[in-house]
Amino acid sequence: MKILKVFNDPVHGFIQIKTQLHLDIINHRYFQKLRRIRQLGLTEFVYPGAIHSRFQHAIGAMHLIGKAMDALQTKGITISEEEYQACQSAILLHDIGHGPFSHSLEEVLLPGVPHESLSYLYMQHLNKEFKGQLELTLKIFRNSYHRPFFHSLISSQLDMDRLDYLIRDSYYTGVPEGNISVDRIIQLLNVRDEELVVEEKAIYTIENYLNARRLMYWQVYLHKTSVGSEKLITNILKRAKDLYRSGNHLPMPAAIRFFFEKEISMDNFNSDPQVLEHFSKLDDADIWGCIKFWCDESDPILSLLSSNLLKRKLLKVKIENTPLNKSQLLEIKRQVAKTYDILINDTHYFVAHGPLSNEAYMSGGKGIKILLKSGEVVEITEATDLPNIKAMSKIVHKYYQCWPKNVNLQDKKQL
Repeated sequence: MKILKVFNDPVHGFIQIKTQLHLDIINHRYFQKLRRIRQLGLTEFVYPGAIHSRFQHAIGAMHLIGKAMDALQTKGITISEEEYQACQSAILLHDIGHGPFSHSLEEVLLPGVPHESLSYLYMQHLNKEFKGQLELTLKIFRNSYHRPFFHSLISSQLDMDRLDYLIRDSYYTGVPEGNISVDRIIQLLNVRDEELVVEEKAIYTIENYLNARRLMYWQVYLHKTSVGSEKLITNILKRAKDLYRSGNHLPMPAAIRFFFEKEISMDNFNSDPQVLEHFSKLDDADIWGCIKFWCDESDPILSLLSSNLLKRKLLKVKIENTPLNKSQLLEIKRQVAKTYDILINDTHYFVAHGPLSNEAYMSGGKGIKILLKSGEVVEITEATDLPNIKAMSKIVHKYYQCWPKNVNLQDKKQL
C-alpha cells in the first residue's frame, strides 16, 4: 500500500498514513485545530516539558490501534479493510470535540455539553463532507457495530487512547512511572466471541499498566499545582462571563464572545451548524490572548486573577481526606474578603474546593477480561490473587481546597 505521509513522532517513531481518507481527515481544519490545543492544559506549570498537543496524541493513538489490529490478524482474527480503516478513523477523531482548556471551558461556557458528544457531532459533519465514508466509523464509535471489540480498542479500560496518553504524557512530563510495556500489551491482546480480551500471561504487565495509571493521576493529572492552575483559569472565565453578561463588553475574539452571550446546550449544537463553526475556531491562543487583555481591565478582580495566572502566582492548594465544612469555608472567604477588600459574595472567584477521585480500575461488566490458558474468560480481579489489582479497583476519594497564597488564615488548625 502506498505511503501518503509520514510523521516522525518522538514516542512511536515513524507513523505512516496510508489511506487518502485519513490524510483528508488530518488535513481538515477541524482536525488541524488540535495542533493548537495542548494535551495537558496548564500542567506545564508543574512539568515544563508538558507542551505536547492533542494532535500528537490523536496521531499516536491511531498508530497504536493499527498495531493492535495487525497483532489480532496474526492470531486469525478476521478484520476487513473497511473495518481497519473505520476503526483507525474513529480513534483519530475521538478527541476532536475537545476545546482549549477543555474541562474549564466545559464547566463555565458549555455546561452539560461533554466533549465526547461534540466529537460524535464532528464525525457526523465530516461523514457528510466525505460522502458517507465514515458510516462504519460512527457505528464503531457509538458501539452499535456487531463486533464490539473494535469499540473496546477505542474506548475501554484498556484502549489505545489510554496506552498512548500514558506513555506520551510520561515522556513529555519526565515522570517515568507512566512508561508502560505498550508493545507487550498489544501483542497479548486477543478476541473471544467478538469481545476484546488479554491473554493470561499478560497479567503482570496489566498490573503494571494499572499501577502506572494510578501513579500518573496523583503525580500529573491530579497534581495539586495542576488542580490549582485549572481552578484559577476556571475562575477567570467565570468572572469574565459574569461581567460580560452584566453589560461589560470585554475584549475577546468573536468565537469566544458567541459563547459568552448566551447559554449553549447540546441542542444548540445539533440544530445550528454555526455553533459548531464558532467552537471550531477556538484554541489555546484565544484564551491566553483574552487573559493578556484582561490584565488591564478596570475590574480589579478580573485584572488580578488574570495577572496572577500570567505571572504564575497560583492558588495555594491542599488535598485532604475530608471535605471542607461550612465554618472552614466561611473562614477562608472572610480572610479573602479582608485581604482584597471585596464583598464576601465575590470571594468565590478566589476560592475553590471540591472532590477528586482516582479511578485506576473499575471492576465489573466493562472491566478488563483475561483469557485463561483453559480457554475461559474471566474479569481480571477473578483471574489473579495479586492484591495490588484488587486494591486498585477501589476508587480513592480526596478533596481539594484552593485560596490565594497571600491570604493569612487566622485559625490554621481548622484548615
